[in-house]
Amino acid sequence: MKAIVITKPGGPEVLKTEERPTPAYLSNEVLVKVAAAGINRPDVSQRKGNYPPPPGASPDIPGLEIGGTIIETGAYVTRWKVGDKICALVTGGGYAEYCAVPDGQCLSIPDNLSFVEAASLPETFFTVWSNVFDRGHLKAGETLLVHGGSSGIGVAAIQMAVAMGATVYVTAGTDEKCRFCEGLGAAKAINYKTENFAEVIRQITNSKGVDVILDMIGGDYTAPNIKSLAFDGRLVLINMMMGKDVQVDLSQVMTKRLTITGSTLRARDTTFKAAIAQNLEKHIWPLLASGKIKPIINVVFPAEKAADAHKLMESSEHIGKIVLDIESIT
Repeated sequence: MKAIVITKPGGPEVLKTEERPTPAYLSNEVLVKVAAAGINRPDVSQRKGNYPPPPGASPDIPGLEIGGTIIETGAYVTRWKVGDKICALVTGGGYAEYCAVPDGQCLSIPDNLSFVEAASLPETFFTVWSNVFDRGHLKAGETLLVHGGSSGIGVAAIQMAVAMGATVYVTAGTDEKCRFCEGLGAAKAINYKTENFAEVIRQITNSKGVDVILDMIGGDYTAPNIKSLAFDGRLVLINMMMGKDVQVDLSQVMTKRLTITGSTLRARDTTFKAAIAQNLEKHIWPLLASGKIKPIINVVFPAEKAADAHKLMESSEHIGKIVLDIESIT
């Protein structure tokens, strides 16, 4: 098969098309002919050599989410059959013509979505569900602050949390991005380049603060995050783009009874990921099928332009998801 491969750690230019063996699949896995693959920041980190894949994942083919058609099934697979159109969360290997996937990490593609649209969903939707609802325990009637509201994670979090009955505030880096987020359902979008988000949150919540914060920034955002949380608030960390070493006022953590938590998804086992898939299928997939929640795609690149896709991801100029058209691979 053909695949987009990380030839060595480095810049986007190290991504090249090469021949690789079609992956073997286990008895509880399916083999998927990949039509499209989503681009995510962990792909960029892996390309740079900063995010080694977990054991068993492809060492040099990135890609954590795919949309495609099942062409073979393992001996223990009962739910899926050849010809089923699915999207799936994978531990790597998505930028390729074929990908092996544990059966529990597959989800049917709603009839109203294309392969490209479906491929934009798994990594962000699994991440948001696991961190906002499972770890952050966000409930209807509560408030959520999402940093990076116009990112792939952000646009998923806005739509999912609003659909589940929460009020959502976000930060974003331009007025255009802020308006887009509000158009998706955010009650307030804060331009972090021109406004102090902690002060805005204080004002719009009448000094109460928010119940949950989903943070991919870390670093200098940590202190204002803690300041922005309500009593019994939960700070959930999923990345640390501004750094991992921070100072925390522990007195605020104690007096406000705060929970500081976080997670990474890629290395978790198939049982854990399958449980998230079941929750998504129950709570979110009907909303995708009805159009209440929509994939937000910024641009689709042909497979040979994977380097350009990574450049765009690193620029942070996009709104929503970036997707590779794997069917175009040559």
